[in-house]
Amino acid sequence: MSDSSPLPSFVAIVVAAGKGLRAGQSLPKQFVRWRGKPVVRHSVEALLTAGAARVIVVIPEGADDNARDALAGLSPVELVTGGATRQASVRRALEALEPAAPNIVLIHDAARPALARPVIARLLDALERHRGAIPVLPVVDSLAIDDRGRMGGAAERANLRRVQTPQAFHYRDILAAHRAWRGEATAGDDAQVLRAAGGTVALVDGDEALRKLTFAEDFLSDLRSPRTGMGFDVHRLADGEQLWLAGVLVPHDKGLAGHSDADVALHALVDALLGAIGEGDIGVHFPPSDPQWEGAPSARFVEHAVSLVDSAGYAVANVDLTLICEAPKIGPHRDAMRARIAELLAIEIGAVSVKATTTEGLGLTGRGEGIAAQAIATLVGKD
Repeated sequence: MSDSSPLPSFVAIVVAAGKGLRAGQSLPKQFVRWRGKPVVRHSVEALLTAGAARVIVVIPEGADDNARDALAGLSPVELVTGGATRQASVRRALEALEPAAPNIVLIHDAARPALARPVIARLLDALERHRGAIPVLPVVDSLAIDDRGRMGGAAERANLRRVQTPQAFHYRDILAAHRAWRGEATAGDDAQVLRAAGGTVALVDGDEALRKLTFAEDFLSDLRSPRTGMGFDVHRLADGEQLWLAGVLVPHDKGLAGHSDADVALHALVDALLGAIGEGDIGVHFPPSDPQWEGAPSARFVEHAVSLVDSAGYAVANVDLTLICEAPKIGPHRDAMRARIAELLAIEIGAVSVKATTTEGLGLTGRGEGIAAQAIATLVGKD
């Protein structure tokens, strides 16, 4: 089965009903942002992209709003309230699927967000010969048995495997196994439940990236490196135009000419933000040939760029803007400009720098024919 060939039909259950207290977050960890999205969204998107006909997400009691926010726009996705244990949560989801009775079901822990399609393909392939299949990895460290705080012996790692999810099953088999479970109140995983009922479970290769997010450092370690973008723009000065600079209307005998309000400072800032996330430039998103942007306030362009930064999983750390002109004087308006930019970017004013310089009478800015602006934006990854 190639990476691009269609996969056999399946449905999926994503278990996201835990409290996630060890992760040290203000929300259960499945709803915390990781690499730009809520943790649970990564898995659901991966399963839907792989061809899941339906995804059941099991959530904690009272977490409906958090779940809907985290999964907004994804379909077909249904929410089921979990039980007191993981096994109880899975059984509730399996029971919810019974009216449609799918052939194959994948059961996945939301705390393993880096789910790759090849793992799903290997699991589905194994189900052609077995009643269940799980992804595993070899144990690479030496193991010891703890005997009341002392080394009591060594465990043979050659025969041991680290178990991951998703785990794949023929639906009727895993539903019957859960209904028949008479073991401990909490099963280690669904494969144990099936095996206790006499089912065979195949082992397929897992993926090191498919690790479980458990502790606070798991979130910190995935913060991405800061990014920096630079923008430059220039507009000519013309009679009969208003002069907008950095979102502030500046009194002057001339204004900047352009398709929008020609705010050269904000245009440079937009290019810096877009450049930092590799999203082209202002002309790509707001082409001057489009009549809807005629006379538009450049604040709208900044708001759009900020939304793209947020979607990419970044936040604005600080910006540095330099205006290049002979006139007007920027000093009297600097604080107002900083405040307006801070407002548009939703950052502290102390993270906004606005400076001005001249070209000593040289070039178009030196001759008073136009104003140029250069901006640098630094972005940091969000939790």
